[in-house]
Amino acid sequence: MTALSDSIELGRRFAWPAVLACFCSAVVAWGFGFYGQSVFLAALQASQGWSTSLIASATTTYYLAGAVLIALTPDLIERCGPRAVIIGGALVLAAGALALSRATAPWQLYAANLVMAAGWATTSSTTITNTLAQWFDRRRGLAISLALNGASAAGFTVAPALVHLAQRYDLPTAVEIVAAGLLAILIPTVLFGLGGAPSQAGRATGARPVPAFGRHAALASPRFRTVAAFYALALVAQVGFIVHMVAFLTPRLGATGAASAVAAASLAAMLGRIAFGFVIDRMNQRRAAALSVASQAVGIAAMLLWPDAPAVLYGGAILFGLSVGNVITFPALIVQREFPAHAFGTVVGLANAIAQFTFAFAPALLGVVHDLAGGYAPALALCIAAQLAAAAFVLRGSAARG
Repeated sequence: MTALSDSIELGRRFAWPAVLACFCSAVVAWGFGFYGQSVFLAALQASQGWSTSLIASATTTYYLAGAVLIALTPDLIERCGPRAVIIGGALVLAAGALALSRATAPWQLYAANLVMAAGWATTSSTTITNTLAQWFDRRRGLAISLALNGASAAGFTVAPALVHLAQRYDLPTAVEIVAAGLLAILIPTVLFGLGGAPSQAGRATGARPVPAFGRHAALASPRFRTVAAFYALALVAQVGFIVHMVAFLTPRLGATGAASAVAAASLAAMLGRIAFGFVIDRMNQRRAAALSVASQAVGIAAMLLWPDAPAVLYGGAILFGLSVGNVITFPALIVQREFPAHAFGTVVGLANAIAQFTFAFAPALLGVVHDLAGGYAPALALCIAAQLAAAAFVLRGSAARG
């Protein structure tokens, strides 16, 4: 059997276990590195008395450091392989989360976030999309959508578990319990599911070299710039709101109600991604992306206009959540459709790095606006504006050339 035939056979045997492995990676990444940040913010406010802006600024440092590391992740996967990158990243992320939960001084807050940044960069969307690109081509949209459902699962499993365990014991104990359980599942799943990428075998067939498509070429492309602008602005709103979501909802719904709203939003994100996953490869993805962020703006606006109506708060959280997962998925699928196949890893990694560098400022910005205004209304208005601008940019890219 030829090397190419071997690679096709490997793809049939190991493709879907690879999706499961990436799903587990997403659960860990978003559980601690995304939804967990909202839990940490509220818990550290209560235990240490730190201001919203101080804690959110440390979160911004975390995302900025992660942006630099994300740009290097495709090269790291190429050099070390996805199994080593994901397992190592999960261990680092869990260690950083534990250090953050035990922080008693501002310098510890910042140091723990820097450790977490390395783990986030090597377990989140860039790693997942680049890993699955080795197994999938024609059905890549479905594969990425299913794997990134782990991000949604983290919202309605990991985040509520951290909240409830922290109330029963304390935050460090909650992180220890959750981390031990997640790692016990992730490590064997990754070792089995990523046991040999078919593309590695395919490279041995002596295929003709293709012209390089580097970061400079991507930055020169109007299509790329509209994708990057959409992704950055959408995540400014999405990350900023989610980091502050527990703090915003707790005075109105209580700690248990806020955790339930986060869980409902995350469950909605999973259902929304599953629904899109089976049709997303055949859709006009730019129009769907614009509709997704516009619906999120409507959900936040409802919560802003009726902050004392629990039903509206839950409904707004669910409407916002329906597109949380798809916003993360759309850029990779647009890149796959509009750019050369051999450039996928480079272009997706660059888009993720730009987006993360931009949205890194969102938690601190919303925290400062909250502290200055004495409430969350102006901060939520900024989120709405960012989402509407993101919709305009992605639609503009439909007419872009290059």
